[in-house]
Amino acid sequence: MNREIRFPTIRVIGPEGEQLGIMSPDEARQIAADSGLDLVEVAPEARPPVCKIMDYGKFRYEVSKRTKPQKTAKLKTIKLRPKTGDHDLETKLVHARKFLAEGDRVKFVMRLRGRENAYIDRWCEVLIKDLESLNDVATMSVRPRPEGRAIIAQYDPK
Repeated sequence: MNREIRFPTIRVIGPEGEQLGIMSPDEARQIAADSGLDLVEVAPEARPPVCKIMDYGKFRYEVSKRTKPQKTAKLKTIKLRPKTGDHDLETKLVHARKFLAEGDRVKFVMRLRGRENAYIDRWCEVLIKDLESLNDVATMSVRPRPEGRAIIAQYDPK
């Protein structure tokens, strides 16, 4: 970068990507300084080496953003029962809010046993009513539906 370039001649690319030609590093540094940018070596193996006039700080920032892994949304599962107590349900909804705030999706699974399987529609309505408090931070992507011996619902963050 700038004064660290020691080659006698270099190929220069302008800030907009246009070819400025082959010149000495001093001339290229002067052009870069006039536009308030840096002269950065981008291809030292080429003959003559290729240098580009750019904002070096912005370039380093963009490279670091590309190499940093992006967070992927995970699917968190919260298990319920038809007779889960009010306080336990509130605690589970607090956990769900935390997961949604972090950008994760939340899947609610209400397990049914014995005679509870006879009233699936009723438990779907109960689950919808219980989960209405999450509508301000999430959208229901999968409406409550039976799946085996359970009722499944899913929320995605807004």
